[in-house]
Amino acid sequence: MPEKVIHILLVEDDDIDIMNVKRAFKKNNVQNPLTVAEDGLKALEMLKSLKANNEPVPKIILLDLNMPRMGGIEFLTELRKDEELKDISVFVMTTSSEETDIVDAYRLNVAGYIVKPLSIEQFINAVSTLNNYWTLCEYPNC
Repeated sequence: MPEKVIHILLVEDDDIDIMNVKRAFKKNNVQNPLTVAEDGLKALEMLKSLKANNEPVPKIILLDLNMPRMGGIEFLTELRKDEELKDISVFVMTTSSEETDIVDAYRLNVAGYIVKPLSIEQFINAVSTLNNYWTLCEYPNC
């Protein structure tokens, strides 16, 4: 059975967190193509451009909530309004454990909400769990 290529978009403004995600991908031998957008506006622009140019659109988004210009909840709201992008699986990975953020994210149909762990080992384990999840899932070819 051929390996399925699942493109992933990381929407994150913190360079250290970006580095930690890349490190966790490497440690877990995650081979999925990873693209980074530093805020919600850039992410939406990128997704719409990919779609318009008939290029592969990420099937999974790893989303921080606390970002400049357009935060994660605003991004999710806009993403879910877009008929061509609304079905992308989104996992929130954030430092916020605020109940209102969690409720708002799930109301916007996130696949999961992960509070960023303090240690790199815990973070690597969280990425391993995510990798197991999206590797097992079937996604449409569109």
